[in-house]
Amino acid sequence: MIIEQIYTSCLAQGAYYIESKGEVAIIDPLREVAQYIERAKENKATIKYIFETHFHADFVSGHLDLSKETGAEIIFGPNATANYQFTNAKDNQVFELGELKIKVIHTPGHTMESSCFLLIDENGKEHSLFSGDTLFIGDVGRPDLAQNSELSMDDLAGHLFDSLRNKIMPLNDNIILYPGHGAGSACGKKMSDETVSTIGQQKKFNYALRSDLSKKDFIAEVTEGLLPPPQYFPKNAKINKDGYENINDIIDKGLNPLTADEFENIANATDAILLDSRNPDEFAIGHIPNSINIGIDDQFAPWVGALITDLEQQILIISENGREEEAITRLSRVGYDNSIGFLEGGFQTWTKSKKDINKIDSVSANEFNKIYSSNSDFTLIDCRTASEFEKSSLDKAINLPLDNINKNMGLYNKDKPMYIFCQTGYRSMINISILKARSFSNIINIKGGFEAITN
Repeated sequence: MIIEQIYTSCLAQGAYYIESKGEVAIIDPLREVAQYIERAKENKATIKYIFETHFHADFVSGHLDLSKETGAEIIFGPNATANYQFTNAKDNQVFELGELKIKVIHTPGHTMESSCFLLIDENGKEHSLFSGDTLFIGDVGRPDLAQNSELSMDDLAGHLFDSLRNKIMPLNDNIILYPGHGAGSACGKKMSDETVSTIGQQKKFNYALRSDLSKKDFIAEVTEGLLPPPQYFPKNAKINKDGYENINDIIDKGLNPLTADEFENIANATDAILLDSRNPDEFAIGHIPNSINIGIDDQFAPWVGALITDLEQQILIISENGREEEAITRLSRVGYDNSIGFLEGGFQTWTKSKKDINKIDSVSANEFNKIYSSNSDFTLIDCRTASEFEKSSLDKAINLPLDNINKNMGLYNKDKPMYIFCQTGYRSMINISILKARSFSNIINIKGGFEAITN
């Protein structure tokens, strides 16, 4: 028996490869499916099943492409409806995989089709639970994503309480828990950095599984403090239900190398967003006017999804040389399929062409602390989340979270110098680049963010 967790840090997402006697099941695959196909080929195995714990909202799943390329059966739990062929499994239905069995446990609450998959080993022992977004390590799935005219957030939370109490908590304590996400995902609010646990450990330490928690109190605790889901969540869920274009075609379209002149001409002739995925410090030193910086070495795709509101938006990419395909692939993971080209040779190509560049003014934390203690007249923006701000911030700071920049554009003061910071500097550079692209000036980034200021 082989069980492999394939964890993608950018999305804080876990997909799973399970193999027995030459047969493979993939649980919650990412959109780029070659990795699973190659893994099976290495072992001379055949992908038989693709199990989906639910219709994902935070990424586009690879179930359709994987099924087309391998002939594997797509399996969802009860209540699932989609515009393609799949197996609508029944609660407690068992699927055989080599010497293993995989049992469907319907656990509505995060969504109404949400299901967990219980792996039974070759000895008939209940070995591990693949819990999707029903149960995380330290948390449970948010119950507000599948609201409709018939189901409120509280209704879904009530279903989740019943699912956990009646389906999950009776399981043996030593069963290994493999969740769908870890810390950093917007699918929960208190997830651990750990990516593997046991049912027993969660009964002890997960606030949502406390034995003394009434249904009423559970609903209150699970729904308290939930931030609105990122705007791309319902769009990704719809894509996962309706279908999508093959990722290889998306990559081929985006891998369109452009000279500086070609890049500039397309930028001027279209409404394409100029997306610079380089390191924020490099972006500050020099960048193409009106480009937006979202660094690829952090939560690149989720921030694109949170801030670029139109999935059909055309995108021109400026990246580190050689990382263009990575950027296009990671955009496609969250449904942004309209990359139309990249600046060949990266930003150096632009500078060699002698075209105009912009820079971001920055100060060190020490320099800012001197300004902060002076009588200078300035506006200080903390672009971290409200919870980070409430936990600790600076007395003069105004909290305008990056997540809400499109809604809060009118709250930025153009009449004074604006100093902007986040926790480490990644988000503040995104924030400043958006403001600069919208004709704001006199904006200064604080290098290293709150961590540097307070250390």
